[in-house]
Amino acid sequence: MFQWRKFQFFEEKSSSGVAEELKGDVVCSSSGRGQMAVGHRDGTVHLVDRTLKVMFSFQAHSTSVYHIQQLKQRNMLVTIGEDEAIPLPTVNLKIFDLDKVQSEGTSTSAPLCIRTLPVFKDKYPEAKVTSFLVFEETPPMILVCIGLETGFIYCLKGEVARGGMTYLKLCVISSEDGSSSAAIAGLGFRVDGQSRQLFVVTKDSISLFNMHEQTPQNIVLDQIGCDGRCVTMNDNQELVIGLPEAVYFYDNDGRGPCWAFEGEKSFIGWFRGYLMVVIADQRRTDKNLFNIYDLKNKLIAYSFPIGKVTNVLCEWGNVIILTDDHKVVCLGEKDMESKLEMLFRKSLYTVAINLVQSQHDAAATAEVLRKYGDHLYGKQDYDEAMAQYIRTIGQLEPSYVIQKFLDAQRIHNLTNYLEKLHEKGLATPDHTTLLINCFTKLKAVAKLDDFIKGEQGGEGELCFDVETAVKVCRAAGYHQHAMYVAKKAGEHEWYLKILLEDLGGYDEALQYISSLPLYEAAVRLKQYGKILVCHKPPETIDVLLGICVGDSTGSNDRSDNGLPTILPSPVDFVHIFVDQPKWLMFFLEQYINKVKDSLAHTEIHNTLLELYLSEDLCAPGFSENLDKKEEEKHGSLNRVKSLIVKPSSKNEASNIDYSLHRKFSKNKSDISVVDSLKESKEEKNERLAKGLSLLKSAWPSHEQQPRYDEDLAVVLCEMLGFRDGLLFLYEKMKLYKELMACYMQDKDYRGLISCCKRLADPSRGGDSSLWADVLQYFGEKGEDCSQEVKEVLVYVEKDNLLPPLIVLQTLAKNPNLTLSVVKDYVARQFQQMSQLIEEDQKTIDKYQKETITMRKEVHDLRTNARIFQLSKCSACTSSLDLPAVHFLCMHSFHQRCLGDNEKECPVCMPNNRTLLDMKRNLEQSSNDHDTFFQLLRNSDDGFSVIAEYFGRGILNKRQ
Repeated sequence: MFQWRKFQFFEEKSSSGVAEELKGDVVCSSSGRGQMAVGHRDGTVHLVDRTLKVMFSFQAHSTSVYHIQQLKQRNMLVTIGEDEAIPLPTVNLKIFDLDKVQSEGTSTSAPLCIRTLPVFKDKYPEAKVTSFLVFEETPPMILVCIGLETGFIYCLKGEVARGGMTYLKLCVISSEDGSSSAAIAGLGFRVDGQSRQLFVVTKDSISLFNMHEQTPQNIVLDQIGCDGRCVTMNDNQELVIGLPEAVYFYDNDGRGPCWAFEGEKSFIGWFRGYLMVVIADQRRTDKNLFNIYDLKNKLIAYSFPIGKVTNVLCEWGNVIILTDDHKVVCLGEKDMESKLEMLFRKSLYTVAINLVQSQHDAAATAEVLRKYGDHLYGKQDYDEAMAQYIRTIGQLEPSYVIQKFLDAQRIHNLTNYLEKLHEKGLATPDHTTLLINCFTKLKAVAKLDDFIKGEQGGEGELCFDVETAVKVCRAAGYHQHAMYVAKKAGEHEWYLKILLEDLGGYDEALQYISSLPLYEAAVRLKQYGKILVCHKPPETIDVLLGICVGDSTGSNDRSDNGLPTILPSPVDFVHIFVDQPKWLMFFLEQYINKVKDSLAHTEIHNTLLELYLSEDLCAPGFSENLDKKEEEKHGSLNRVKSLIVKPSSKNEASNIDYSLHRKFSKNKSDISVVDSLKESKEEKNERLAKGLSLLKSAWPSHEQQPRYDEDLAVVLCEMLGFRDGLLFLYEKMKLYKELMACYMQDKDYRGLISCCKRLADPSRGGDSSLWADVLQYFGEKGEDCSQEVKEVLVYVEKDNLLPPLIVLQTLAKNPNLTLSVVKDYVARQFQQMSQLIEEDQKTIDKYQKETITMRKEVHDLRTNARIFQLSKCSACTSSLDLPAVHFLCMHSFHQRCLGDNEKECPVCMPNNRTLLDMKRNLEQSSNDHDTFFQLLRNSDDGFSVIAEYFGRGILNKRQ
């Protein structure tokens, strides 16, 4: 005890104005719920408020009161005392409801006594009450334990206000000899889950009863004891007893820790984690010391001399001490700030730290540690100061510490602090930058390795800002460290940036990209593919093909949800070949050889076609030059430009071997491969042949649409003068007029006629009018093309495409053509026309004869009588008898065979109906003017249409 420091953490408050009742003959006391209760020998109980003034007093027992206890959960007071009765006084247990005050007279009032129970009965002999304890169970149940001088404990359990109370007797001695050493000195309750345990202290033993059992058994914890004033319970539900040599603690397993405070103890108490002990002063026999111990921090929080203590009460955060000389001492704990100021003045920082840590206030603890660190820093004890600052991490702003140690001589301390900051995951990117700079300035490669490569975070995660670490390491020249951090954090962009821009590791970069998941590999190739194609074109193309085709061994072809990943399109990588058109062509050829059905086949074929048809594939910036020529030739072709930028899909391309010119740079360690040689004529012809093959293979005869944009293909072929491709496209698109225009423009007469033979055959769905266009072309041509004209005239005459007069007028425009060219054609036409005239004349004569015959027949019917000589019915072929019906068509019928229809001949009626319907239809169609004009516009012989409508009576007068 004498080694512990003494402090004045409590202060004595003024006790003036204290109620005289507290200074009287107080035998028992209790506190709780913001008030105190004290009992006097005469059985009176006084209730005291915060100002230590009596609120009201009442007579609890008529003779005397032994013990009182105020309940915590309800505003009730439980007392044990002696009341007068006949024939002998009795000891009663009373329960008072302090919320219900009833008037006892004109000037006094008393709380309502809701229950009075006798303590002793026939089976429970009377003895002196030495201890008393009330345990509040679930309301309204209570458990009252009464310790007796005989070593017995009477337990009363029941409801507070009503119902029967059950009695239980416990014994801590083996015989009922009434030994005074077995008197119950103190009681204490311990709650362990659903179990309730009762500590019982005598002068010779400490026992434990498990009240959860139906018949609690006595468990002896120790063979030592003490009197009742040296027994208490602490905040951890441990029993505390005071003996002359020490203070002991007990739990349900037995004796626990003890504290060797020597001296005779007359009182033991507990207040807010403090142990209160009244101990005999060894220097003054007539005085005691009232010590308040902080066991956690091992210090004496307060100590002052005092006389004999009769009662100690704890309420309102104060300790109220009553002495036998009728004095009242009120102690109040100082606030934490006052305690710390006191310790700081004495430079007792370690004590202050321990004290504030016991309050579990992290912010206050950090503030004390900061002050301690400042104190040590002022004494130039930098290492110990940093140790204190490190303990403030998480509370103190790191910049406060960093500013103090920015001096280069203290860089080791600063490094230590920053390392701890990162270990706790509280570092910012600026802290990471500063720490790595410290490592690099100290040349502490081992520490940098531990920081970068050490498993500092949870599950191997890096506990610092990755981007900052990479940037700082890269700037300091620690490329391998930067790459390690980037790789471990999954920052593929940073890893490749360092590898390619700083180290030139192109092969390693390609290998790393190949090992990435499919999506990541595609993203990184889009980002760095241009550099890789420039330095490692074949290897880069192999990786690209692996990604786009899906046979890359290092790539994961599964997405996070387990579904197959959509393969990237080659179109996404066209931009990386901006200065390498030959390698782009090679890449696309290889792709369409492997993938026959691509979603982007149109774009791929468009791009490949552009490459095949370009003028000079080796020239840098060929795409830009192509755009300029396009503008010069076609003016505004914005839509076509946008299409040219697109790439496309399948083609059966062969493997190509390029002659590459390698230039070795003296200032660089890498090899730059540039297509700088001019392309030979043979190579260009080979490309054009591939272009034509692509046009044909990507538009099979069985498909309606090609696998490229036919409009773009036409523009490219026209713009770059690729005649073979243009002829193929015009023919596939059925643009026969444009196709013939190509032959006409090139003066390819034989090709023109051959094309017409193929495309103008009506039996094959051709357009025979093409011959008329060819004839028109030759007629307007100012050259001698007699042989071709004769050949064209054969087909014109064969299909009778033009009238002879039109043919002669057309050919007459060419001054180089003679009459001999059309002589045979004209002769044949005259002969044919003569035959037609003869045939028409015969037809006219026939119709004239038929007309005369019909007119004669009509005249006979009108002027002469008809003689009917039929003897049989035309319907039933029976002999004709009367009544009979005869028709002018010379058919006769029985009247019964005709039925209701006697006006029409049944035999001639169908034919007559047909003729009438035809006449009616002709009359109706003659009024359909829209159809007439449509037929007139679409017919090659308009005169025939007009003649037909004249026959239908289009000009007849309407009725």
